[in-house]
Amino acid sequence: MVGPRAGKKGIRVNGVAPGPVWTPLQVSGGATQEKLQTFGGMSALGRPGQPAELASIYVQLAANDASFTTGGIYGANGGGTVA
Repeated sequence: MVGPRAGKKGIRVNGVAPGPVWTPLQVSGGATQEKLQTFGGMSALGRPGQPAELASIYVQLAANDASFTTGGIYGANGGGTVA
């Protein structure tokens, strides 16, 4: 929660809690082929997200018309739980 002092200074604190998202790091980070084939399969959608599917969340949080949004955590995890 953002306190009143921070809010009066225009400070907003929001976050994005992504689940499995496909990036080049999966390949270059040493993941095995087996892991790559099953990556994201545990999400409710059965697949990892794509960066473009999350981009609009970050854009919205940075936009002027989101100035009343503070203290929010946006779960973008394909329907899974964040643990």
